Amino acid sequence: MVRAVLVLVLLIALAVLIVIVVGYNKLRSADIRVSEALSGIDVELTRRASLIPSLVHTVGTVAAHEQAVLNRVARAGAELDAATGGASVAQRSAAEGHLDSAVGRVLALGQGYPQLSSSNNFLNLQQTLTDTENKLAFARQYYNDAVAAVNRLITTMPWMFVAPIAGVSEREFYQTPRLT
Repeated sequence: MVRAVLVLVLLIALAVLIVIVVGYNKLRSADIRVSEALSGIDVELTRRASLIPSLVHTVGTVAAHEQAVLNRVARAGAELDAATGGASVAQRSAAEGHLDSAVGRVLALGQGYPQLSSSNNFLNLQQTLTDTENKLAFARQYYNDAVAAVNRLITTMPWMFVAPIAGVSEREFYQTPRLT
């Protein structure tokens, strides 16, 4: 009888250990996937920010008297560059919104200057910005999917008991930037 109880306790302890190990690995993998997805957003944000000097130069050659608009886009690009790689997802999103707004104003200048809207360089920059925005939208969606998966895991049993051991906590969703 004592032997049967001891075997039962040992099996229960082994089962608990297995659940902890499996849960730990599952949670850490999901958390790493979120970090990788956030890095994908940073790559696209950096790519877009690197296009800004070329855009400012191209527009500046035709519309030099629009310096306030060009300065705003340069400041927004610097703000985004500073936010990229930081810890705050909200800060990235806000900086992205400022850049979107500034770039939108610069691209609108193209409609007011026929020589700018017919420039191959300007048109190529517009196309590259559009492609980058499409990749960025995909990266945001991938990140939010990874965040949803990790948040779902840490709020369900039995993983909610393993999450503190694994050092995994709820992650912040990436909000669509608001134009300012």
